[in-house]
Amino acid sequence: MTNDAPTAERSATYLTDGLTIRSWLLTNDHKRIAILYMLSLTFFFFVGGAAAVAFRLELLTPEGDLISADSYNKMFSLHGIIMVWFFLLPAAPTVLGNFLVPMMIGARDLAFPRLNLLSWYLFMAGGLFTLTVIVVGGVDTGWTFYTPYSSTYANTHVILAATGVFITGFSSIATGLNFIVSIHTMRAPGLTWTRLPIFIWSMYSTSVIMVLATPVLAVTLGLIAVERLFGVGIFDPAIGGDPVLFQHLFWFYSHPAVYIMILPGMGIISEIVPCFSRKPLFGYGFVAAASVAIAVLGFLVWGHHMFVSGQSVYAGVLFSLFSMLVAVPSAVKVFNWTATLYKGAIFLSTPMLYALGFIGLFTIGGLTGICVATLAFDVHVHDTYFIVAHFHYIMVGGMVMAYLGGIHFWWPKMTGRMYSEWWGRGSAVIVFIGFNLTFFPQFILGYLGNPRRYHVYPDEFQVFHVMSTLGASILGVGYLLPMVYLLWSLKFGKRAGKNPFHATGLEWQTNSPPPTHNFETTPIVIGPPYAYTTDHPELTIGEGEPEPIRSALK
Repeated sequence: MTNDAPTAERSATYLTDGLTIRSWLLTNDHKRIAILYMLSLTFFFFVGGAAAVAFRLELLTPEGDLISADSYNKMFSLHGIIMVWFFLLPAAPTVLGNFLVPMMIGARDLAFPRLNLLSWYLFMAGGLFTLTVIVVGGVDTGWTFYTPYSSTYANTHVILAATGVFITGFSSIATGLNFIVSIHTMRAPGLTWTRLPIFIWSMYSTSVIMVLATPVLAVTLGLIAVERLFGVGIFDPAIGGDPVLFQHLFWFYSHPAVYIMILPGMGIISEIVPCFSRKPLFGYGFVAAASVAIAVLGFLVWGHHMFVSGQSVYAGVLFSLFSMLVAVPSAVKVFNWTATLYKGAIFLSTPMLYALGFIGLFTIGGLTGICVATLAFDVHVHDTYFIVAHFHYIMVGGMVMAYLGGIHFWWPKMTGRMYSEWWGRGSAVIVFIGFNLTFFPQFILGYLGNPRRYHVYPDEFQVFHVMSTLGASILGVGYLLPMVYLLWSLKFGKRAGKNPFHATGLEWQTNSPPPTHNFETTPIVIGPPYAYTTDHPELTIGEGEPEPIRSALK
């Protein structure tokens, strides 16, 4: 589309099909619902980030001289609850999944459009409960709600916070069910299972986890409320309960939930790497099978969080073994992305930089995951900053890098506008540097024995905490930049056209931004996914503007 395109042609998009607030709040269009989710999640991201700023400033000095111990507990609890339940878990499925799944399978919408809208309202209702906790005094249980503290002894607003997470769980179930049914029943003619984009395989595997695992979390949080309100001995040993039971129930959901966060990210990377390497994805079948294998094995490894909880030593050995096994399909993906890059015509555009950052950070997180899956080593680093660093390398270094890469990759499709490549590349580099400066020192802290969740610490650890806080400041700048230049692009960005990156996939065959019903006629698929060649010596990023950074590997 050119700048002098007719006004009617420009306006025939999902963005302009009804301009009132009511048309957005009552929409059934999966693309608009994705935008609603994106706005909501961005808000929650910065709320959780603000809590992180508070406790990172406290950790600049060894003494608790900025906020009290109780306030510190509430800050890291708020940070964890908001970031995990209201950003990391829903971000990729609800934003990119909602926007792309119907278009990638050649459908006009998801199978249940009204259920899709309901999922957003449930998400917002859960968020409202959780934000209310901030107003009324906070919660100090951490994002894991460990019992018996949360079920019996905590004097903060545990039930209110748990209710917010409980409601949000129904939003996840609705989203997962919608994706499963849509992928099974609404694929375009010719789009067989062996022709599905890897992003769809990832979303399908993620959806199965969401539907099967989330009810376990809901029951667990409900039992906390029952014990707290009625004194029934479920988790508190003082009244006949078992706190290890809570850990089994919680981690039976929460370890698969790690893959709710990371599997969509892997799918995003599997779309970006072939596009900007101008090569088909190496080992498509293995990558698709690895997505399913991760989803299945993810249900068998929850006990590796409980090596020091008092569970059976023999169970610990089995969970250690399964944890090693789940690393295999994850490694398959990393090797296949690397093989796709090999001898490709590499275009270092913004999405590709985020993808490369994901591969590096996820690899470090995965290797340290092997470390903590080893019984003896886990005993040494359990509940230290080593665990904090490992978790963030997977969840933030992995998932957030992939999410930002996906947003930049499909932003021209979502908005019809291009962003500044200069600013985009700069933000990707800043995020990568800031992240490593924030969390790599925490591996050292944890190995040296600094426990997590303490607001005071020995003087010899201060240099590492100062490095982490400095890195967090850089990371915050890196996260703020995309919001600025992406919003700028909505008004001043170049028009994108249908396919500015010469990507494959059905979503790139329709206008940018897409019409309300995605396709004028049902597309027919006749070829394999990722049918890239190296016949494109230049990669246009706007109207005739060549991609200036290119590295052709020989």
